[in-house]
Amino acid sequence: MRSLLKRFALIAGFWTIGVPVLAQSDAAQANNPLADITAFNIQNYYFGEFTGPGDVTGNQFVLRYAKPVSIGDSNWLIRASLPYNSLPVGSGGGTVSGIGDFDVFAAYQFDTANPGVSFALGPQIVVPTASDDRLGADQWQLGLANVYFNATSPVFQYGYLLTYRTGVGDTNGRQRASLGAFQPFAFYQLGGGYYTGGAPIWTYDFATDSYAVPLGLRLGKVTKRGNTVFNFFVEPQYSVFTKGAGQPKWQIYMALNMQFQ
Repeated sequence: MRSLLKRFALIAGFWTIGVPVLAQSDAAQANNPLADITAFNIQNYYFGEFTGPGDVTGNQFVLRYAKPVSIGDSNWLIRASLPYNSLPVGSGGGTVSGIGDFDVFAAYQFDTANPGVSFALGPQIVVPTASDDRLGADQWQLGLANVYFNATSPVFQYGYLLTYRTGVGDTNGRQRASLGAFQPFAFYQLGGGYYTGGAPIWTYDFATDSYAVPLGLRLGKVTKRGNTVFNFFVEPQYSVFTKGAGQPKWQIYMALNMQFQ
């Protein structure tokens, strides 16, 4: 953990060399999933321990792209994610690596009459693109995504991402997927582009009655180079409640998020 924090400090320090002063609005919007800005995120979850037998670890590397689009008089945000998973499978302690399921949602952005408040709702689709059936649900899934983000304060921002999806059509002999996820956001600006807070993802599997409720504490740094806002952070997370095998007990969430203004 100490070595990770040292690396974070070095990287954060590198991004500050020769960088212009960051506007408060840029810092406040850097973690807004509904920001009216094209974004590309490189994210990684290292899973240090799972519930169930065996001393196993895992990793999930995610590429994510988000782009605001206008359809007629309506405004939407399209967000697509593709993971590369290295996860333990079965009871033998082995690990399987490969592409996971492709996830995309289109969120209609409501006019809140307040530029600091974002609210959106729209359909979600999960495509069974996993290179190994054990790394995905092996079925098409449809669902809904709801996002709220409040950045009216330049110091404290908060919100949530709520999703639910279920399997549709042929499940290829697998149990039909039925998964809900709630991701609360809370960020406090420390000044100089540094911030803290957290954005853990709480999951509940309705098909197996299993769940994980992690809590995390983030240290992040936001800088701007040219027309690009860089947001780098490290967020260790620990699950305070779990049920079922294969749930992460603790994990380290790291990411470099880029917004192209």
